[in-house]
Amino acid sequence: MRDRIDDFPEGTRFVLITFTDQIHLERYHRRVDLPFPVLMDPERVSYRAYSLGRATRRRVWSPGVIRRYLQLFRQGQRDLQRPTEDVLQLGGDFVVGPDGRLVYVFRSEGPDDRPTVDALIEAATATTGRR
Repeated sequence: MRDRIDDFPEGTRFVLITFTDQIHLERYHRRVDLPFPVLMDPERVSYRAYSLGRATRRRVWSPGVIRRYLQLFRQGQRDLQRPTEDVLQLGGDFVVGPDGRLVYVFRSEGPDDRPTVDALIEAATATTGRR
């Protein structure tokens, strides 16, 4: 998504919300330079508010997820050690309109389940009526 931020309508604001702790968040920031704010929600208040569920162990360690970890490892991501966080917590992607209403909802069914960037751009564009 970072590579396509300019494709979103002018005035679109982004925020990433994570339940990780400060140490892991700092490591993530060093590895992935994000051009938008990252907020910590260790108590997962926002996760509950947006009805984000939990995956099964079988879904989390599916062949697709293992394949992705191997791909990251081959690309030089050597800090992919044993997870220290709740790998069963699912995330989501949401678009909130200018009036504060939720206009797009994507609740992940697994760690490799994400909406396309095109779908997010389309939802953001629909809320503003401009590109």
